[in-house]
Amino acid sequence: MLLVFAALLNPGDKVILSNPGYACYPNFVRFAEGQPSFINVYEEDGFQYRPEDIKKALDKKVKAIMINSPSNPTGNILSEATMKEIADMAADSLYIVSDEIYHGLAYEGKEHSILEFTDRAFVLNGFSKLYAMTGWRLGYAIAPKEFIRSMQKIQQNLFISANSFVQWAGIAALKETGEHIAKMVATYNERRKFLIPRLKGIGFGITVEPTGAFYIFANAKNFGGNSYKLAIDILENALVALTPGIDFGSNAEGYLRFSYANSLENIAEACDRLEKYLK
Repeated sequence: MLLVFAALLNPGDKVILSNPGYACYPNFVRFAEGQPSFINVYEEDGFQYRPEDIKKALDKKVKAIMINSPSNPTGNILSEATMKEIADMAADSLYIVSDEIYHGLAYEGKEHSILEFTDRAFVLNGFSKLYAMTGWRLGYAIAPKEFIRSMQKIQQNLFISANSFVQWAGIAALKETGEHIAKMVATYNERRKFLIPRLKGIGFGITVEPTGAFYIFANAKNFGGNSYKLAIDILENALVALTPGIDFGSNAEGYLRFSYANSLENIAEACDRLEKYLK
């Protein structure tokens, strides 16, 4: 992602980001001497952009619109209509940057790539989520041709290449894991279907049920307005680790991110502890 922003941005250029959104995005933009331009997204919309809000924020300094579907932290998937409307904004010097790292982890309907709607886009993907290769640092980018050489120069100086055993692992992942991936996705979905009603029963708000990645972004305002304090209290007293919403932006205060990348038994135990502590 840093490669993309370093190749795309001039100092002072803006990138539109959702609030809440993945916490590292604004840091990457700032590192490339750009400016994050935040657009609030809301629980009642499934944390999807409202295209009209993006249009209001567009000015001559906006160089890119960042999207992430399926999303971290929300687990929600951008609708086809919304993606098309955002893609239609790409013109002249404006591009879409699409983080598609959670593609393949969709449980209802279908996730879409931005390349279905426009060529003025950068796509970021990798092996860490769908192929469970977190930490092996193997990924790829698809970019407009005119940016490829600049990205190569940056990549050659910062990263050089993935090590050989990880490259072989990537080949094996692409060729030999279809059956295992299907089983993993089914397992995630089983956990998702367990966790959503369980959290609602405890008192968390989930207006639009997430259908992708392995996260649930739940409204915890019933239990207090300070998500960081609440997450620390839960960790220290119930021994359950959650991520405070404030880590993902000012508009995420009052929410907690739950991950179901764990066994069903551990998730059930965590819910029991959580319910007992909150009551």
